[in-house]
Amino acid sequence: MEPQVLTLAGLWNSGPLHWQTQWEAKHPGWLRVPHRDWDTPDCAEWVAELDAAIAACAQPPVLAAHSLSCSLVTRWAASGSRARVAGAFLVGPSDVDAPSYPDCTTGFQPMQLAPLPFPSLVVASTDDPYVRIERAQQFAAAWGSRLVTIGDAGHINGDAGYGPWPEGEQLLLDFCAQLQR
Repeated sequence: MEPQVLTLAGLWNSGPLHWQTQWEAKHPGWLRVPHRDWDTPDCAEWVAELDAAIAACAQPPVLAAHSLSCSLVTRWAASGSRARVAGAFLVGPSDVDAPSYPDCTTGFQPMQLAPLPFPSLVVASTDDPYVRIERAQQFAAAWGSRLVTIGDAGHINGDAGYGPWPEGEQLLLDFCAQLQR
């Protein structure tokens, strides 16, 4: 049985070349969490939108987050929501505390560094322009996540050549299978 997956795109959404968009086309049951504002996101609004999407699922979903939405997952986990998720697949977590992070977001700072109350896996690149590998390692340790480092992969998005990204899809499917055991 295919898991219920909610994809959580980052700042500015994920375009047609992004792995999230391509995986959604391949797996019609995998749904993107919609947001009213992709360009100047407000954390409280994004948390509420994520909570509504999770609550609409028939079973606890797996969250497949990219970039800013990795921070969103940690904020949602700390929100006290009664909704439940099976786990979180966190790819290319952006460091919203870094001076180089775009200043068009509200409420995502500081980074949440509390353990997540569900299984999680962080996938990080050694040359991501939005997070130093040492910070990604710190996030994974703080969240209680397993860390997979995939080398020089930029921001692990369509611009960095990660469109279909079959290796990432397999990582997610393996993660989902482990959750069902």
